[in-house]
Amino acid sequence: MTKLHVETPGDTQIIVRRFFSAPPEMVFRAHVDADLIPRWMNIMPGWTMPVCESDPRPGGKIRFAWDDGEGGGFRIEGEYIELDEPRRILHVERMFLPDPTPDNRIETVFDPAGGGTDLVMTMTLPDAETRRAMLDTGMTDGMAMTYDQLEALLAAEARE
Repeated sequence: MTKLHVETPGDTQIIVRRFFSAPPEMVFRAHVDADLIPRWMNIMPGWTMPVCESDPRPGGKIRFAWDDGEGGGFRIEGEYIELDEPRRILHVERMFLPDPTPDNRIETVFDPAGGGTDLVMTMTLPDAETRRAMLDTGMTDGMAMTYDQLEALLAAEARE
């Protein structure tokens, strides 16, 4: 059973919910720290994440790239709009597959709860077709796996 819960209200939003057994400060940091991001966001066997740039300040750039080792891959580029550490991140991102997707406006909220963090990520896409295409990629399965990896990383960091 997955710990990731996905809702699709209206035509343009995807809401992702996940509890982490770590404080909001740790979960927030893992979402913006370029040294931590590749440790949980790259779990596809045979793939690498040769680019991980994160400048967590309003107007700061985000750039992630994945390589499948066979000449394929994709990248995400975006920018931070607002950061309220450790409570909230608002950013915009677009994927290049290789052509760019429409902007995805993402608000991630980190609420303290039950000795850990309730994460709520709200993605707002420009239209229903874009949302459907994103869901059809299997994105939520990938998110479930990466967030499981993040949970393991947070547990290891807490032990150190």
